[in-house]
Amino acid sequence: MSTNRRIFLMTLSAGTAALSFGALAQANVDEKDPQAAALGYVADATKADVKKFPKYAAGQVCGNCALYQGKATDANAACPLFAGKQVSGKGWCSAWAKKG
Repeated sequence: MSTNRRIFLMTLSAGTAALSFGALAQANVDEKDPQAAALGYVADATKADVKKFPKYAAGQVCGNCALYQGKATDANAACPLFAGKQVSGKGWCSAWAKKG
């Protein structure tokens, strides 16, 4: 194997590992975060404050929201409302919008 090819493969492996670690390292949104609190975000949709957020309806979860940037089955994924952080697929906030 040539030196250039070895260097390329090692660089590719290191880059792939760094990218996957970066994706895994995203923190989850804290319910006490000011943005999360303002939107009524909860990691467990069944604990949504229906008095404060009457828009909530059973079955609405981040995983089936138009803003959820993962698969519906993903435990956590990014949401544009919380830059650099992930929301729970079973969570909910008042910005919930039906997907599709």
